[in-house]
Amino acid sequence: MTETAELPRVEIATDGACKGNPGRGGWGAVLRAADGRERELSGGEKVTTNNRMELMAAIEGLKALKRPCRVILSTDSRYVMDGLTKWIKGWQKNGWKTAAKQPVKNAELWQELLAAAKPHRIEWVWVKGHAGHPDNERADKLASDAALAQ
Repeated sequence: MTETAELPRVEIATDGACKGNPGRGGWGAVLRAADGRERELSGGEKVTTNNRMELMAAIEGLKALKRPCRVILSTDSRYVMDGLTKWIKGWQKNGWKTAAKQPVKNAELWQELLAAAKPHRIEWVWVKGHAGHPDNERADKLASDAALAQ
């Protein structure tokens, strides 16, 4: 058996929301273990951006895992998915600067996401937002409710 096959499997659906951008924001994550156990997480900030909340949803979802897992992480944010799977190595190599030599926005959250992702084997899945994907809709509701509570 490979190392990945031995890891427990967890699905995480994430979403972020912002009422104004910047404005009151929230994030939500739905975690589901292979045995069917589920957990919902959410939080928010009074003044933030949608991208920050999308990042926080992924960070907090991964940080909630108590041990290394095989994670299927779904997001409707290309920013989060492409950032971690395509752009982050270049940012690190360039001292957290973009190809245009500008500071990477939300660098501290990207670094936190990188640390949260490190112990896990993650399969990133992009889903179209507001298109009826049940777990994405649940994460969106958690995020929107958290934003309104700020």
